[in-house]
Amino acid sequence: MEQLLPLLVSLGSGAAGGNVAGSALKNLSLGTAGNSIAGALGGAVGNAVLGPTLGPLLGAAAGAGGLDMGSILSQVAGGGMGGGALMIVLGLLKKMFAR
Repeated sequence: MEQLLPLLVSLGSGAAGGNVAGSALKNLSLGTAGNSIAGALGGAVGNAVLGPTLGPLLGAAAGAGGLDMGSILSQVAGGGMGGGALMIVLGLLKKMFAR
């Protein structure tokens, strides 16, 4: 369970990040389901990329992925940023190809 929790936190925060980005940028929104799916995928990737970088800044043990507050905050931050970023990229692609 301890190995699965970081992934679940990343997926959840990515979905939230995708929906926040979709709400803020209505012209790039993919709809609630699209924003959630794109955000969850981006959250997993964002946490894998940004997690090791943000972990030490937030007080987590480098590469730990455990249940301490620094690790959880880095997973939420990485997942949220990755989810929002992927939703924006997919929204731009959708808008570009819709012309």
